[in-house]
Amino acid sequence: MRLPTEPAIAWHFAVIIPACNEEQLLPCCLRSVATAQAQLPSEVTSDVIVIADSSTDDTAKVARDLLSGNGLVLEIDLACVGAARSLAVTEALGRYTGPLSCCWIANTDADCEVSPTWLVDQLRIAQRGFEAVAGIVDVRDFSEHLFFVEERFRKSYRIEPDGTHPHIHGANLGVRADVYQMAGGWSPLMTAEDHDLWRRLADCGARRLSDASLQVITSGRRVGRAPMGFAGALAAHNEMVAA
Repeated sequence: MRLPTEPAIAWHFAVIIPACNEEQLLPCCLRSVATAQAQLPSEVTSDVIVIADSSTDDTAKVARDLLSGNGLVLEIDLACVGAARSLAVTEALGRYTGPLSCCWIANTDADCEVSPTWLVDQLRIAQRGFEAVAGIVDVRDFSEHLFFVEERFRKSYRIEPDGTHPHIHGANLGVRADVYQMAGGWSPLMTAEDHDLWRRLADCGARRLSDASLQVITSGRRVGRAPMGFAGALAAHNEMVAA
């Protein structure tokens, strides 16, 4: 037990953002992350790792320009979101010198906009003793879809009365670094890497929370970067016969 005279060790947040050909949407994401970082208490440090995977546009340059040295941009050519997330976390933990039990890995995607309180909310969740949290997503724009898709999505996207939910999104998932390593980290999967990690966190006894108050806004594009990811699930609503 920590003695009363011993100074508390401050938290550190590592924000992980995989990106593939996201030069247009990445600026909104990074600006929202910067706003969320600014809401953290002064004793809490944070870092941002953008990993541009198989990008053929200016994603990496846009990220470097916007981060202006307040983070790191990596470039790889694996076309695998699970591997990209894993490499980014490895780099983030290599840049951090404190105890892993005080490091929180906050994951989102380059086409997402996080809320101003996104990191503060995760800090409070970590301080309550939770070791991993799964948030939810909302869709910014349904213009690529048929007229009934927004209603179908909102009716099918289940939120329980107590604020818990069954959804797992790599775009909104946080985990304490020591528990992340204990679970084996991100697997090099091209899709469903988020469900895989969440399951292994349960297998190793992590204290998990599914909290609908932790929300990010994602793009409503019909064709996503990962096969059978969220964009594909959203697009599937177009195939349903309108009631």
